[in-house]
Amino acid sequence: MRTIQMSDYTVGEDAFDAIPETLASYGAKTVVLVGGERALAAAAPGIKEALAGTDIEVLDTIVYGKDSTRTNVNRLLEAPAFRDADVAFAIGGGKAIDTVKTASSELNKTVFSVPTICSNCSAATAIAVIYHDDGSLEGYAYPPCPAHIFINPRIIAEAPEEYFWAGIGDALSKQPEVEWATSTRELGHTASLGLALAHTCTEPLMTWGVQGLADVRANRSSEAVRQIALDIVVNTGYVSNLTNQPDFYYNSTLAHAFYNGSTGVHRAGKHLHGEVVSFGVLVMFAYASNTSELERYAKFNKKLGLPVTLAEIDLDESQLEQLTEFAHTSNEWKQGNPEPFEDARFIEAIKTADTYGRSLS
Repeated sequence: MRTIQMSDYTVGEDAFDAIPETLASYGAKTVVLVGGERALAAAAPGIKEALAGTDIEVLDTIVYGKDSTRTNVNRLLEAPAFRDADVAFAIGGGKAIDTVKTASSELNKTVFSVPTICSNCSAATAIAVIYHDDGSLEGYAYPPCPAHIFINPRIIAEAPEEYFWAGIGDALSKQPEVEWATSTRELGHTASLGLALAHTCTEPLMTWGVQGLADVRANRSSEAVRQIALDIVVNTGYVSNLTNQPDFYYNSTLAHAFYNGSTGVHRAGKHLHGEVVSFGVLVMFAYASNTSELERYAKFNKKLGLPVTLAEIDLDESQLEQLTEFAHTSNEWKQGNPEPFEDARFIEAIKTADTYGRSLS
């Protein structure tokens, strides 16, 4: 038996108007709002306004912390308002939403997600990334996906631009990673559907990405921002749910293995998940000897200011063995591979991607 779960979603600058009716469909009478400080400031007033005059009570507004750690999950589990609420609103980016999803799953609590940035697809997925307190990767949790997503392009357009930028970088990985991970497998219905939807993920980014980023830099809600937000949150999120199942894992592969490995290398700079993943995509193409796609994606990265060299993510060749060793612990190295990965070939692929990136003027 296989049950496939997908989030419903509402999109538009008036998306919060649908909250009361959606909560009523779940029989919810109490809610808790959880997110980062900036995210709550951006979205909580609109949510509360939408609930004004209804019989739905907001029990509390909780700042979750700053990272999706087991420590922050446990803090939520100890909060009375979180435990008592019928529905938890997960408000913010991936780290806030992953924390709320993970804590809610332990209480069998319904989650509604409100992405205030679109740095990744967490708002729609049945997977959560959990980090140690020192920032290194602990692993994945597998909570249910949020029941409903409320996407307000205006809030996303007014958020710091770097998250939108990094979100494009992360979403660039979805189509090529799923295509490569499934390339040597015989696929059933669910995985085939995920692969078919994965084919829709890259083109919107390359069509709308430059304009969308320009609009976010101008704090301007636009069709480009809407299209990119839908692609990052919905398209890639749905693909994740279809390609990450108990008996197979095709959701991500070498690009994310590169990112996960990089979290174990302590270095001066701080870099966003999607920023590093976007360089990992180039590494994956180099590993697969797919020169044409390496060049196409690298040129798009360059156009958006996403990294095309190791130096741009504060790495150098002396750290590659350490990065590779840490990559061994990731799901992507162990499960998301179309063939067993080889350390020397991985390191050489990193060098190849870096060399090509440095050649771009």
